[in-house]
Amino acid sequence: MALPLIEAIEEGKPDGGEYDHSSLFVVSTAGAILSRTVRQRLEEVLGQIMLIDSFGSTETGYNGAATPDSSPDSGLRFTMDDDVAVIDDDMEFVEAGSDQEGFVAQTGYIPVGYYNDPDKTAATFPEINGRRWVLMGDRARVDEDGTIHVLGRGAVCINSGGEKIFPEEVEAALKSHPAIADAVVAGVPDERWGERVAAVLQVRKDADAPSQEELEAHLDGRVARYKMPRVTTVVDQIERSPAGKASYEWARGVLREHVRGA
Repeated sequence: MALPLIEAIEEGKPDGGEYDHSSLFVVSTAGAILSRTVRQRLEEVLGQIMLIDSFGSTETGYNGAATPDSSPDSGLRFTMDDDVAVIDDDMEFVEAGSDQEGFVAQTGYIPVGYYNDPDKTAATFPEINGRRWVLMGDRARVDEDGTIHVLGRGAVCINSGGEKIFPEEVEAALKSHPAIADAVVAGVPDERWGERVAAVLQVRKDADAPSQEELEAHLDGRVARYKMPRVTTVVDQIERSPAGKASYEWARGVLREHVRGA
C-alpha cells in the first residue's frame, strides 16, 4: 500500500493538481511492516506524520506497537501488552535476555479454537500452568528490557546448512535497493545445504533489473553473507493477498520453475 500511495502523491492528480493530505496525521500498518526506506519516503512526501507499525494476529487482534528503532532492516522489536509472552518449543516461558527463541503467544481473551479442527486447536491453543494460550506462529526472542524481538514467521523460515534464515529480513534489505519495487524471499532445494536462499523480484517501471553482482554489493553489510539470495528471478507483478501479505507458496513455485529452466 505504501509505494503506490507514495507514487500517486509524487505524480499528482491526472489534471495536474496536487493531493491535499494536510489533515492526515497518522498512518498505521499491521501485518505488513514498513521498511526503513519506505518509512523515509513516506515522511518525505507526507511531511510531519506519525507512522505506527502494529503487531497482532487474526486470533488475538492487536498485541503491541513497534519501538522507534524497529524496522525489518535492523530488527523488528515491539512493546507488547501484558498478556503477551514468548513460549519455547517445550512450552516454557522464554526469559528476558536469554537469547532463547520461541513463539509469540497471548493469554486472556482468546478464541476457544478452530471450528471442526481439534488437531490444529490443540497445537495452537495449549494450556500452560492452568491458563490457555494461543501460539501465533511468529518466532521471537525477549530482549533484556522485556522488548520482544520478532524474527519472522516460523512456517516460512529457510534452513540452509543448519542456519535459520527468516525471509522478512532479506526482503527488507532487497527492497532498499533503488531499482526494486517489491521482493519475496523463499528457499529452493539444494543438494549440499538442504535449501538455498532465493528471491522473486519486481523491478520499478523506470529502472533496469540489477545484476547478481550489483545485488550482492548492495546487500553487503545489510545481511550476513549466508543470507544473500544466490538465485533471483524477475516478474512483472509479485503475487500478494488482498491484505498485502506475500504468497510464499507462489514464490517457491516460481523459483523452482526458474531453477529447473536455468
